[in-house]
Amino acid sequence: MSNHVHMLVSTSQEPLEDIFRDLKHFTANSILKAIAENPQESRKAWLLWLFEQAGNKNSNNTKYQFWQQHNQPEELTKAFEIEQATDYIHNNPVKAGFVDKTEHYPYSSAVDYSGQIGLVKLAAM
Repeated sequence: MSNHVHMLVSTSQEPLEDIFRDLKHFTANSILKAIAENPQESRKAWLLWLFEQAGNKNSNNTKYQFWQQHNQPEELTKAFEIEQATDYIHNNPVKAGFVDKTEHYPYSSAVDYSGQIGLVKLAAM
């Protein structure tokens, strides 16, 4: 999706808070670096300015803020809950009108569920 992320995360060792913190830190730094270092990015100054303005509003930041501070995690303990959540996530791009079929959205695990190999690397379950 263009403005948010849905994911299913399974862990038995790391607290979810730590996983989300590290994921946000890594992806924000990677994306900000890609924007800053891409000479073809015509919106570079504007994007970095936006992230800096957001960062200035939060004392937890040193410069930029890419992700929102909150998450909306839900613990799923039953197989049917996980299946429902997976279907919801896979159908999001279809509902948004980006694609006609779930497996056509390249940034979704739905590609793998359809028997192809997608861009998202899935962990063995």
